[in-house]
Amino acid sequence: MEEKAEEIKVALAHDFLVDWGGAEETLAALAEIYPTAPIYTLIFDREKIGSRGEWLKNRVVRESFLGRMPNFLKRRKKWLLPFLPTAPETFDLRDFDLVISSSGGFVKSLVVKSKTLHFCYLHSPLRYVWDWSREYLEENRLKGRSKILVRLFLNYLRLWDRSSAQRPDYFLANSWYTAQRIEKYYHRKSAVIYPPVKLEDFSPQKRHQGYFLTVARLSAYKRMDLLIEVFHKLNLPLKIVGQGVEEKRLAKKIQESGRKNVQLLGWVERKDLVKLYENCRAFILAAEEDFGIVMVEALAAGKPVIALNQGGAKEIIKEGENGILFDYAELELIADGVRRFIEQEDKFDCNQIRQTAEKFSWQRFQTEIVNFIQEKTTTVKQ
Repeated sequence: MEEKAEEIKVALAHDFLVDWGGAEETLAALAEIYPTAPIYTLIFDREKIGSRGEWLKNRVVRESFLGRMPNFLKRRKKWLLPFLPTAPETFDLRDFDLVISSSGGFVKSLVVKSKTLHFCYLHSPLRYVWDWSREYLEENRLKGRSKILVRLFLNYLRLWDRSSAQRPDYFLANSWYTAQRIEKYYHRKSAVIYPPVKLEDFSPQKRHQGYFLTVARLSAYKRMDLLIEVFHKLNLPLKIVGQGVEEKRLAKKIQESGRKNVQLLGWVERKDLVKLYENCRAFILAAEEDFGIVMVEALAAGKPVIALNQGGAKEIIKEGENGILFDYAELELIADGVRRFIEQEDKFDCNQIRQTAEKFSWQRFQTEIVNFIQEKTTTVKQ
């Protein structure tokens, strides 16, 4: 597979290498297919990526001009928003036959020569430009002139986003849900290839230590405040793994409650995260996910998933087979979902749950990517 993949000059691109999540796992899988391909990224912070980015030590990583900005700016991405549409266009990609971007919205806009094929694996159209724009303004507590200016800029960004989405030759989506959003907002068709999960990192476990687990970037969109309220109401233990702009506010909320059943763990090493999955009673998410790799990781550990019946969860979770679904992100409905899980808990089989994760394997992703690209490049040559 690698020998064929390396016959042409390939470059990879990724929005930001500043933390580790599902998008970065996808990049790592792509990089394994193309071991000599340089990686272009808007900002690279090796320290913040930590041990998950060890493989990048022997990799050529080319950073945009944003990487030369002061650290206090680089670590506040929303302050860099006016520069983000321009930064990907500054990369010199003239020498490459094939460019593959792993994008959450920005590196899809790469400018390449007419002979160069650009495949964009899109994790999501920009939510704060489209279906989360009003909530974005509320989340940042903008008022007066600031709110007007940001709203005007988001209008510009929306136009840029749709225009730049016409540049890739092919779109790949991480779920059918994302594919529908790509068609709705960009008027582009896309092939669906589910993202990769290293299933071999996990072993399915029936045993548990009594706690529920959630893993996510801590932003308002992830609805962690709602999960905290649910578990305070139910008086059940919840462990929250993740970092983000909401971290301090959530910590304050937990502290002021005076309750000890919810723990905010922050960032944890991969080996410790695997243990948290394997030892949890069940995994829970309250947000609408474009795909939701963390749900698949929980399934790989043989754990049922309690999730919102929207977005990627509808493609991953089957009611009563590998989890429980609730219809809306509302306190009572989430609490009811947890109660229904407890009532049915003995019916879940950890090995059967693990089987439902097999179709999301790392190897399957790589094979589908290579086959799709070979098919399209052969068509172009003909």
